[in-house]
Amino acid sequence: MKELSQQLDFILELDKLKAVYRRALIKTDNNRFENSAEHSWHIALTAHVLAPYAEGNVDISRVTLMLLLHDIVEIDAGDTFAFDEKAILAEQSDKEIAAANRIFGLLPAPQKEHFTALWHEFEQAETPDASFAKAMDRILPLIQNMKNYGGSWAQNTVYKQQVINRNKHLESSAPKLWAYVLEQIDIATANGWLLTE
Repeated sequence: MKELSQQLDFILELDKLKAVYRRALIKTDNNRFENSAEHSWHIALTAHVLAPYAEGNVDISRVTLMLLLHDIVEIDAGDTFAFDEKAILAEQSDKEIAAANRIFGLLPAPQKEHFTALWHEFEQAETPDASFAKAMDRILPLIQNMKNYGGSWAQNTVYKQQVINRNKHLESSAPKLWAYVLEQIDIATANGWLLTE
């Protein structure tokens, strides 16, 4: 019963992710801010839908679990905007590591170790699974911003090269999607939603 109690504590802790808001806008809901739990669900399903575009062998169930786990640290660390200043983004890394230790630490040891390892794998993005997961985390906000006249890009003075750099994982993990992303970035730039330097 001790293990079940730990697992239930973890599950209840996850509710807090629903109260972490991102700068991504939900066009279909009066442009309200998306929360991190919604984002996690959306990218996990996106990975399944776009799995045929993955280059090489990718274990989509591992990818999905990484995507469902990777933002849990925002319960403690909060969300940072992908295009915030470098100093803010650098501070976030330490906060997220501490959050991963605390939140995954609620679980029994085997699950804690498994989830923590998957979280680190996603962050490093060196394996095919993690690289594809990272690419899915990047492409969804691009799709959302494109359907919302630039969305958070237009509101936050984002540059074309920043979005190219942010989506680089697609180049090797899903080349056909990378070509699509580059086309979309050009359209966004032509429309003035992304700035050129």
